[in-house]
Amino acid sequence: MSDERTPTRTKARELARALRKEHPDYAYLKQVFRYVREELDLTHPSPTRQKLPVVPTEDEIRRYYEAVWQARNVQDMFIIKMLLYTGVRVSELIRIRLDAVDLDRCQIRITQGKGGKDRIVPFPGGFKEALAVHMAGMRKARATYLFESVRCRPYSDRGIRKILAKYAAQAGLAHPISPHRLRHFLLTWLKKQGIDDALIQPYSGHASRQSLEIYSRLAIGEAQAAYDQVMDKFPV
Repeated sequence: MSDERTPTRTKARELARALRKEHPDYAYLKQVFRYVREELDLTHPSPTRQKLPVVPTEDEIRRYYEAVWQARNVQDMFIIKMLLYTGVRVSELIRIRLDAVDLDRCQIRITQGKGGKDRIVPFPGGFKEALAVHMAGMRKARATYLFESVRCRPYSDRGIRKILAKYAAQAGLAHPISPHRLRHFLLTWLKKQGIDDALIQPYSGHASRQSLEIYSRLAIGEAQAAYDQVMDKFPV
């Protein structure tokens, strides 16, 4: 029982006294404690398996967008397509300003994303004309942000989630649709098309300690070229 054991600090001092005469270094101690574990017949506990995110299937995304299309709410269509095409987080979506969209390059500048980092995300060339019409309407309404409510205010995180949940219910999906699930769908779909992680990372906003150096050498131009090659097969 744990309450019958010597306190760990006390036991550490006892072991230190016994080992001090050996003048141990880190490697020596590591080997000693490896053999201690063997003598006590101890094994490493099994690592806890990380729960995988729920990723909608292509069929579910088609059914979902069909429900969006049937509603004929143009603003909702643009919001959902923007999430699907760019994989931006909801906190980033609601802060996209009109002047952050480059229609010529089919790129959007995300400022102060997760971790306070800025990045560029692409969108498909086929989306450019419709987006330009939407932006013209927003400018005519004197909007600042790409998406604003009828009260001329930026959407809230909660407001976007309510929009997405409404269409998931209408489509009869088994799982709710959240902004993050749309993001997971895009990034997983791009992987299935054979795009390397190193080309997805610059616009995904993910940072990997192991591959950060190689990612940092890739230009957004390379990443967008790979993106453009496959997006004509996107299910929406």
